[in-house]
Amino acid sequence: MKIGIIGAGNIGSALAEHFRKLGHGVLIVNSRGPQTLSQVARKTGASPVAISEVSGVVDLLVIAIPMKSVPLLPKDLLSELPASSPIIDTGNYYPLRDGVIPEIARGAIESEWTSRVLGRPVVKAFNNIVADSLLHKALPKGAKGRIALPVSGDDLKSKQFVMTLLDPMGFDAIDAGPLSESWRYQPVTPAYCPDPTIYQLPMLLRRAKRYKAPGNRDQAAKIMAKLPSDFSPQELVRVARLSAGLDTFKPRSWLAALRLGFAALRVA
Repeated sequence: MKIGIIGAGNIGSALAEHFRKLGHGVLIVNSRGPQTLSQVARKTGASPVAISEVSGVVDLLVIAIPMKSVPLLPKDLLSELPASSPIIDTGNYYPLRDGVIPEIARGAIESEWTSRVLGRPVVKAFNNIVADSLLHKALPKGAKGRIALPVSGDDLKSKQFVMTLLDPMGFDAIDAGPLSESWRYQPVTPAYCPDPTIYQLPMLLRRAKRYKAPGNRDQAAKIMAKLPSDFSPQELVRVARLSAGLDTFKPRSWLAALRLGFAALRVA
């Protein structure tokens, strides 16, 4: 396939590396122009292009940018994208970073909002895994501890297409329903970033409480801003697993939670 990725941050770059290893052609775009992506190109094997070159020639388009940047995309970006080419939305809404988006603040589902802004159906995926796990924790099918990822979408064909991508990447896929149910793995719900297995993920999705998520998300964002520089992505995963009830008896998870607690005291 030929895959376009808008966004060369952690998740966009990690997906580019995966897709290139699987033999797909990858075009990658950022807001500053292809001349600034030489390092990403060397690391991932993706081809940097201008944003005007990305959508008309791809079989799949990935949107991996902060949500505040979605309305700033060119209005004609998708005009030449084939109707059969799915769009993956990897975004998460953090008001501390994105500012207040009124519709989402009033309760709109994040990816439904993205779909309305783009004027095209989207498939929600890859938003509830840290880039470090995406890059380094892929496992063969059937392996113990293989991570499962939820995939939501209203277009069943596009959703199934995206789900088939996950297995060769080293992850299991679970159909998490329509976009209206994708709030179940928005920040900071039980299924957000705990690297669950295919047996654990459905339980975590069921346990999500929509009314609690925004407050938990905003508090978590403030704490994250105060974390020490050596607080690793896998420590965040351990805290997420502990919070989800998956690693109750693992001392390293409690230690990570303790360090996170000290950061929370600085926020209070």
